[in-house]
Amino acid sequence: MTTAAPLRPAPGPEPAPAGRRPAGPPQHPAQHPPEPARRWSLRLPVAWPVTALFVLYPVWWALGLPSFIFAILAIPMAFQLYRRGNVKVPPGFGIWLILLAWVVLSGLMLGITAPNTLPPSGSGRFIGWGIRVMNYTALTVTMLYVLNLSERELPRGRLVKLFGFMAVVTVIGGYVGALFPQLKFVAPLNYILPAAIAKEPFVNRLMHVEVAQVQEVLAGEASSPRPAAPFEYTNTWGENMAILLIWFIVGWVVLGRGPRRLTGYLVVVAAVFPIVYSLNRGLWIGLVVGAVYVAVRLALRGRVVVLVGLALASGLMGVAVLASPLGDLLNERMANGHSDDIRATLSSGAVEAANHSPVLGYGGNRALIGSNRSIAIGKSAECKQCGNRELGSNGQVWNLLTGQGWVGAFCYSAFFLWCLWRFRHDNTPIGIAGSLVLILMLFFQFLYGSLNTTLAYGLISVALLARNDLHLRAERREARLAAVEAASAPAAPGARPERRFR
Repeated sequence: MTTAAPLRPAPGPEPAPAGRRPAGPPQHPAQHPPEPARRWSLRLPVAWPVTALFVLYPVWWALGLPSFIFAILAIPMAFQLYRRGNVKVPPGFGIWLILLAWVVLSGLMLGITAPNTLPPSGSGRFIGWGIRVMNYTALTVTMLYVLNLSERELPRGRLVKLFGFMAVVTVIGGYVGALFPQLKFVAPLNYILPAAIAKEPFVNRLMHVEVAQVQEVLAGEASSPRPAAPFEYTNTWGENMAILLIWFIVGWVVLGRGPRRLTGYLVVVAAVFPIVYSLNRGLWIGLVVGAVYVAVRLALRGRVVVLVGLALASGLMGVAVLASPLGDLLNERMANGHSDDIRATLSSGAVEAANHSPVLGYGGNRALIGSNRSIAIGKSAECKQCGNRELGSNGQVWNLLTGQGWVGAFCYSAFFLWCLWRFRHDNTPIGIAGSLVLILMLFFQFLYGSLNTTLAYGLISVALLARNDLHLRAERREARLAAVEAASAPAAPGARPERRFR
């Protein structure tokens, strides 16, 4: 084993003796060589994949890439993580890794028929399973990437602003979907995909971009347009609206000042119309859950004034909605639960499937025999919308029960519950908002699927909570060191001891 020789400074001109000026002509400031001009560089910021994911998401949606852009951007993220070496992971990451392993292993069950479902056939089941594996992996990489970025590379405040940007885009998309529900187009990606892939039902749905879903929801009406842009489905729009609106309020209202805060209030008020018009009961209940949770956290901290202000604002907004034509729409939607029977049938079918294959599930969704009314009522040439609904399509937990059994469903919920418990003492605006997002992830799993955007926002929120926790720990550590140094520092000669008041 050899040791490196000590480094020595390179030879150069000896310094002039003290008090003497160096030999040579005097240097005038104007004679100094000019500094080289800064060259414009094509080098992207370190966190460019995250910025591209949020800022350019409307473009990815219009191109037909919402289910693939996470995997595409995860490639440069994974490369950066590999170069960094030591990778920090969030709390409960081992539980999440088990879920990832189960998503992969469940592919072994794709050829087995689940109870009361049609026998699996065709290549679509393998394509769907492959896309799920790809997206679960890509979203995990995204979470790790955001967690391992430094405050200089991606400040937490900037990440909150990116969430807020998507909230504004979602509100605008809600207005477009409500006012122009018939607007639709074929994504450019459809024209370059192989025909065999483009014709698959899952891919074909992504390639035909719609700003709204027109559905029969209210009694006495043939159809109701429900906003979806810039996401694939109106239910996805609803759960994302709730999560993004939380971060928007933190960035623009809680942490905003002056004109920025006023703009935040205006956007929140503007969001009321598409929220009500979406006829999304899960979104409405989620917002109520959020308001109650924030009220409890504020009450525990003794923030009575803020709590009273929140209650007054919520009350005034509720009265305004009920007094407007939106109130009639809200009441009629609550009185007409047209999908309740279908959801109950799919939920019980998912539980039965998990009971028959509790460990690995069946790898993906399965088509029921018949419908919720009768096993004899299925799809036909005369009624393409009748029956044969998919087990696992009515919520993330039911999707996991069908696809990955009880183990997969347990790991998904356990991960978010563990993170919620781990960050329960974070009383900063980021801590409260992030914890609320985790609560909504646990609530929405019974109503809606989370792949891809909703799960992405949930996992990025976990990374933001973990980074905020590391920052708070560093601040407390520095405060303790400063206190120890102050206590151990010798007093100045002749100084009187400091008087402490208790």
